[in-house]
Amino acid sequence: MPRVFIPPLLRPLTGDVEEVTVDAKNVRQVIAALESRFPGIESRLCDEDGLQPGLTVAVDGNISSLGLLQQVGEESEVHFLPAIGGG
Repeated sequence: MPRVFIPPLLRPLTGDVEEVTVDAKNVRQVIAALESRFPGIESRLCDEDGLQPGLTVAVDGNISSLGLLQQVGEESEVHFLPAIGGG
């Protein structure tokens, strides 16, 4: 099952759990699985349009523009990261 790494800012919602495995095929299902285990986490990760502004997701070290539709595999690692801007 995919492994999800919980960012430090969200760990108060998980009882300081840093990593979980979930049954999911895409990022949307990952978030739904997290919400069922840790109520309230979904609203910190998503808004009505997708991922919260300023947040990105990396699956197996790759950031994709697919957002919630990004596929995850059985051995995937999923990281929610603050987006970094530059200039």
